[in-house]
Amino acid sequence: MTLLDIRGLNVFYGESHILRDVDLNVGAGEMVCLIGRNGVGKTTLLKTVIGLLQQRHGDLQLEGRSLTALPPHARARVGVGYVPQGREIIPQLTVRENLLLGLEALPGGLAKNRHIDPLVFELFPILEKFLARRGGDLSGGQQQQLAIARALLGKPKLLLLDEPTEGIQPSVVLDIERAVRRIIEATGISVLLVEQHLHFVRQADRYYAMQRGGIVASGPTSELSKDVVDRFLTV
Repeated sequence: MTLLDIRGLNVFYGESHILRDVDLNVGAGEMVCLIGRNGVGKTTLLKTVIGLLQQRHGDLQLEGRSLTALPPHARARVGVGYVPQGREIIPQLTVRENLLLGLEALPGGLAKNRHIDPLVFELFPILEKFLARRGGDLSGGQQQQLAIARALLGKPKLLLLDEPTEGIQPSVVLDIERAVRRIIEATGISVLLVEQHLHFVRQADRYYAMQRGGIVASGPTSELSKDVVDRFLTV
């Protein structure tokens, strides 16, 4: 079953045409990776899905429902979770307080939801240990784990991850890879991932390659050729 269906998506910054007739889909329980050199529109695509940018043409559907008219908070409420590049945790708040913010995506928000699902501590044990620590005092890898956990607490159907391994030490990269696969297996959440780390890319079921704002190649990651890797991955 198709969860996310993107058809004919065109996005502009002012008069600059950034995304050009993008067609892309993500199935239920599927992990799809978006690859491409820097500046080709990958982050723009994720921001358009979550509603931070508006398309000029085309349609975005989640489970057959158009998202086009919905603002970001409403998209979160219907099942789109977003972990931005750079993580954007709030440094002055504790780990617990940052996690609680993820509950705003649930019906009733924080007013009716205060329970932190223990699954996030199974996935990221360090967060339970550091609940009282300020987010700004965590390492980059720990902040990334916090950002993913925060998004998960909103119980999304689709999780958007924008370069979750950027600037993170190799051992933590592997922890994040394993956690994302575990999330899919344990919850059935679908993942749309922007990533440059080849090992992580290969964990996905399928890939789309972007160039100059359009999709120029796609297929199962099991069939990723050396030519595609050389053309579309920077590392």
